[in-house]
Amino acid sequence: MPAQPAHRVRGMNSSTSAGPSWPTANRTTRPVLGPSWFAAVMGTGIVANAAVTLPRSFHGLRTAATVVWLGAVLLLILLVVRYLRQRVLRVHAADPTVAQFFGAPPMALLTVGAGALLLGRRLIGLEAALAVDGVLWSLGTALGLVTACTVPYLMVTRHRFAPDAAFGGWLMPVVPPMVSAATGALLVPYMPAGQLRLALLLGCYAMLGLGLVAALLVLSMIYSRLVHHDAPTGTVVPTVWIGLGALGQAVTALGALAVVAPSALPAPYARGTAVFALLGGIVVWGFAMLWLALAVGLTARTIRAGLPFAPTWWSFIFPVGACVTATGSLAARTGSEPFIWTAVVLYALLVVAWVVVAGHSLRHAVKHVRRGPVGEHARRRSVEPDLPIDVAPVLSGTVRTATDGRPIPEAQVTLLDPEGDVVGITLTAEDGSYAFTDLEADRYTVVAAGYPPRATLLTLDVTDRGAFDLTLAHGEA
Repeated sequence: MPAQPAHRVRGMNSSTSAGPSWPTANRTTRPVLGPSWFAAVMGTGIVANAAVTLPRSFHGLRTAATVVWLGAVLLLILLVVRYLRQRVLRVHAADPTVAQFFGAPPMALLTVGAGALLLGRRLIGLEAALAVDGVLWSLGTALGLVTACTVPYLMVTRHRFAPDAAFGGWLMPVVPPMVSAATGALLVPYMPAGQLRLALLLGCYAMLGLGLVAALLVLSMIYSRLVHHDAPTGTVVPTVWIGLGALGQAVTALGALAVVAPSALPAPYARGTAVFALLGGIVVWGFAMLWLALAVGLTARTIRAGLPFAPTWWSFIFPVGACVTATGSLAARTGSEPFIWTAVVLYALLVVAWVVVAGHSLRHAVKHVRRGPVGEHARRRSVEPDLPIDVAPVLSGTVRTATDGRPIPEAQVTLLDPEGDVVGITLTAEDGSYAFTDLEADRYTVVAAGYPPRATLLTLDVTDRGAFDLTLAHGEA
């Protein structure tokens, strides 16, 4: 079932059903770090890498950009260690919303790896930078291809979506191959001449095609959702910007590959890549500007109504950074003054946005580090004027079918906090009821899902008349 709108928990039941039989596993846990937080590494890394694409008069920014890149390296290490220690991969894969953001970790690896070659080699030397970039690019590319294949497969076979479910996050699984294409171009000149270099170049073009065609398909679904249903609100709106990132990465990859193509392809084909990078890049860049205008309009509309902080705010950063690198690539190829100054203005806006989003993220991190277990924090907050003394907020309700309203037992219900992190997971009771206790007074998203499908092979002949039973179960959390 699709995610339900977020609710403000005020110490009362969210369902009118009387006397629910609550399941036993209904207590919440400390919030779980979601893969969407790796977008912070992507955003920080692109702020550093994009500075290199600016005109030479702005190359004085390299020192500051190197410091920012080092911050991205540290953040990547912290997030990888924390996420792997949680062992919640299967839980996130089963969630139709969280699973979309599996594309963030590989793109974080690719962005940091590219920074090692663009900026880090002044600190660690060219050989070490090549080794770091080679390892991170290989790992990020492998994870990105797995994500680009696995998440759409899960969407087709296990997840179920409402007609208005499409959102910018659906682009996250298919964009990593394009990032691999753009960053892989940096490694092409350092590969041994011959088949290895040619294979890397052609592989990057193939990944560019994979990501771009898939991204255009998803963009069409997102546009259809925007036109045929209510406009998105709240923390979903920043994800609209991810479309700008996908288009920007395509232009950046075309330009980067055209620069290194002469070292691997015969002259006629190398010249063709340059023409493709220029004409194709300008065409895609024009579409990106249309998407930018749409994203700006929706964001301004949402800010007036209120836009609470969430990890989706990082969706503002990497897409704008990709637009900077795309515009810088076209500026370098054409020498056009409008392209040059557009890249400079976009980079200035990128830095401002990064400072704002990073500040909110740091405050969020400090809040979660300082607070105690969820139960203790909820009891401390229970003395607020609108909550009864010594009563912690409780969220309860019933999962029912859409056709006849029958309760659904053993449905899996996941509770997400405003940042999209998992607060608790439980199964509904026989009467379809669920409950989460010891909560903070805050906004939450409730996601309900039925059993994933199960397939079993069997052989049937003309004389068989026996029954064949199937057992359905949720994956282990």
